[in-house]
Amino acid sequence: MSDLLSLWPVFLATFSVGLLGSGHCLGMCGGIASALGFAIGPEQQGKRTAILFSYNLGRVSSYTLLGTVAGILGNQIGAASVLRVIAGALLIAMGLYLANWWRGLSYLEKLGGVLWRYIQPITKSLLPVQRPGQAVLLGLAWGLLPCGMVYSALAYSVAQGSAMGGAVAMLGFGMGTLPAVVASGWAAQGFKSVFQNTWVRRLFAISIIVFGIWTLWMPLSHSGHDAHGHHGAPSKSDMHHEGMNHQNMNHGNMNHENMNHEGMNHDKMGHSNSTDEETQ
Repeated sequence: MSDLLSLWPVFLATFSVGLLGSGHCLGMCGGIASALGFAIGPEQQGKRTAILFSYNLGRVSSYTLLGTVAGILGNQIGAASVLRVIAGALLIAMGLYLANWWRGLSYLEKLGGVLWRYIQPITKSLLPVQRPGQAVLLGLAWGLLPCGMVYSALAYSVAQGSAMGGAVAMLGFGMGTLPAVVASGWAAQGFKSVFQNTWVRRLFAISIIVFGIWTLWMPLSHSGHDAHGHHGAPSKSDMHHEGMNHQNMNHGNMNHENMNHEGMNHDKMGHSNSTDEETQ
C-alpha cells in the first residue's frame, strides 16, 4: 500500500497529460467511440452505456498492460535519469504537435502504423459492436493505436523502472483521456468543440510542454548535484572500514571523552586481541 501511495504523483502527472491531450484523443479514439454510441439507438440507453463503458474498460486496461511491460523494460535497462530525459523530450514534442507548431512526432506515429496494419483487421472483425464483450476486445486492440500521446506516456512509464510504476503511469494516462472519449461517445458536441478550439489546444499544449521541461529538469538537476557532491568529503556510505587495521592504530592520543559511544556495537568489537603492551 505504501508503494502505491508513493506513486500517487506519477498517477497525477500522467492523468494531467491524458486530460490535456484529450483534443488529440478525440481525433484518434473519439471516432470509434462515436460509432459505438450511434450503433445503439437512443431508446436503448442502458445498452449504449454498457458498450461505451466496456470499450473504455478495454482501452484503459490495454494502456495499463502496456505500462506494466514498459516498467519491466525500464527495470531491466536501468539508467532512469536517461529514460526521464527521453520522456521529457517526447512530452515537449507532443505539446508542439498538439499546438501544430511542429509535426515531427508524426514520424513516430508512422512507425507505429506498421504494427497497426496487423491489428486493424482484428478491429474490423469486431464491428458492428452489439455486445459488451465485443466492446472490451475492441478497446484492448484500440489501445495499440499508433499515437504520439501514448508513446510519450509510455516513455514516462519506462522511466519509472518498475512494473507497478509503469502500470500506474499508464492507468493515470488512460483515466485522463476518459472525459473526452466518453463525451465523444455520447455525441457531446459542446464538449468536443471546446477541446478542439485552437486556443484551448494551444493552452493545453503549452501545459504539456511545461511538464516536459520539468520532467527533463529533474534528472539533469540531480546529476548536477551528484557531480558537485564528489568534490566534497566522502560520506559515511563511501568510507570502507573493512580494510582498516585497527591493531596498528594509535589510540593513545584519542580523546575518549568526546567520542559518541551510543551508536557503537560493543558486542562486535574485537577487544580480545588488545594487550597491555599495545595500550602503553
